[in-house]
Amino acid sequence: VQLQASGGGLVLTGGSLRLSCVVSGRTLSAYAMGWFRQAPGKEREFVAAISTHGGSTYYVDSVKGRFTISRDNTKNTVYLQMNSLKPEDTAVYYCAAPRSTFTTVRDIGGTPGAVDYWGKGTQVTVSS
Repeated sequence: VQLQASGGGLVLTGGSLRLSCVVSGRTLSAYAMGWFRQAPGKEREFVAAISTHGGSTYYVDSVKGRFTISRDNTKNTVYLQMNSLKPEDTAVYYCAAPRSTFTTVRDIGGTPGAVDYWGKGTQVTVSS
């Protein structure tokens, strides 16, 4: 399984970015997916997760109302639309996938070790 994230960049406070994660090596529609981020000097944290066909989503409180996770299984791609960006959103963003088809969005968001595959990450920098 390979995950390739892209779409990061430098934006001003209040700006928007859309991250993409292309998944290869598996049938994407069978698995929930997630996005995580890691800021300098901090631990990696959960950002958002989406169920197999998008019917259920889950977000960390700090991004609710600003970020939207979505997916297009026909393109084997998961997206993270980020609006109203803040300097504290600055981080490397990673898409992540579980090994099990039974892993839920709550598992991805709250269970250490729930995800097994990680992309290389894409840098998001929000300047004030």
